[in-house]
Amino acid sequence: MGESDVGRQGPRGTRPGREAVTGARAGRRRRRRGRGEQPMVPEAEFSSYYGKPVVKKPTWKPLDIAGYLYLGGLAGASSLLAAGGQLTGRPWLAAPAKLAAAGAISLSLAALVHDLGRPARFLNMLRVLKPTSPMSVGSWLLVGYAPLTLTAAATEVAGRYRLLGSAATVASAVLGPAVATYTAVLLSDTAVPSWHEGYRELPFVFAGSAATAASGLALAAAPVSEAGPARRLAVLGAGLELGAFRTMKRRMGLSAEPFEQGRPHLLLRAAEALTAGGAVLAVFAGRDRRLAVAAGAALLTGSAALRFGVFHAGVASAEDPKYTVVPQRERLSAGGR
Repeated sequence: MGESDVGRQGPRGTRPGREAVTGARAGRRRRRRGRGEQPMVPEAEFSSYYGKPVVKKPTWKPLDIAGYLYLGGLAGASSLLAAGGQLTGRPWLAAPAKLAAAGAISLSLAALVHDLGRPARFLNMLRVLKPTSPMSVGSWLLVGYAPLTLTAAATEVAGRYRLLGSAATVASAVLGPAVATYTAVLLSDTAVPSWHEGYRELPFVFAGSAATAASGLALAAAPVSEAGPARRLAVLGAGLELGAFRTMKRRMGLSAEPFEQGRPHLLLRAAEALTAGGAVLAVFAGRDRRLAVAAGAALLTGSAALRFGVFHAGVASAEDPKYTVVPQRERLSAGGR
């Protein structure tokens, strides 16, 4: 073929529109030819950069922060029992509940400060009040709640200033539910998959766990003749904790998997057995002091096992990148459909 045989539209005597198919039409023609053939490149599968986590796992010390979660719940619910015992004329129920609230919140604050490393870091969180930050709101909540419980306990031990002590007891009971549950909001506000995905039910789980812990301590410390409210709270708290936790796991899908593996699985199964068993013992502990103490020990231990199990499950979910990326892709796919 010489130069005279080639024009601006290509070689003379050809029809580019049919014989030199390009672009989308070429793709369609190639797809028609390749129908039934196996792709040369396999479907892409999820993997992260060298298997590294997508989100940074929490660097909190397990004993400090899981203990902080547990003791805060125990304190908040104990304030409710203390106020209830005081208002219904049950002094031997109110007294240990007041002491429990003051002791638990003091230890909870000590655990938090120990994890932070320096007390000044906790004080720095009080420089501003940010309503959209659970950490900021929780810090101010603790600062307002702790002095009330300490005042209620001190007046109870001293036997003086009863009016001041009664006012402090009622005021701490008003803040008690928030103290018992704000840590669930704090965990859910993080990027840790197994905490964040449980944002709807986790506050109810922590509320039930706080109720079982406070009722367990009251059953172990108060005489059976005055422990009626604690027995009822134990049953209600156990039902709320177990029911909300099962609902949460069903709704979470893949992100609930860390709750069923390794150490978290053992802790949470123990928590379920101890909480259910403690509630049953509480029902029959109306006249038997030994049953009341056994029920109290089971409920206290079960509540602690739940908080530690939830903590360790969250850390495990942050370490494995699939719990971050796979649910995100599923949401994107569902949104596209």
